[in-house]
Amino acid sequence: MPCLNISTNVNLEGVDTSSVLSEATSTVAKLIGKPEAYVMIVLKGSVPITFGGTEQPAAYGELVSIGGLNADVNKKLSAAIADILETKLSIPKSRFFLKFYDTKGSFFGWNGTTF
Repeated sequence: MPCLNISTNVNLEGVDTSSVLSEATSTVAKLIGKPEAYVMIVLKGSVPITFGGTEQPAAYGELVSIGGLNADVNKKLSAAIADILETKLSIPKSRFFLKFYDTKGSFFGWNGTTF
């Protein structure tokens, strides 16, 4: 159910993206309280992005979930995902935005239907 979509201007060639995806999956599942089996992480690299007028490493993310999000959880998710991006992709925490969407099951499609 939770889907974290991250776009970055960092070139992912030669990067161990599996470790980024794995760590992000377990982090999102743990903090939102959903099984890892339902968490989707999308990581797109080499996306043209400017932040503050420069093309230095930056990222933008959107996290959609059916429940599990609130001010406290969002703050923890923002910190944890920023840590992953800084550690694994050398993206400074100050150059990462993360937008949160708490949606209804009827607005989320899966397996040919909605939740």
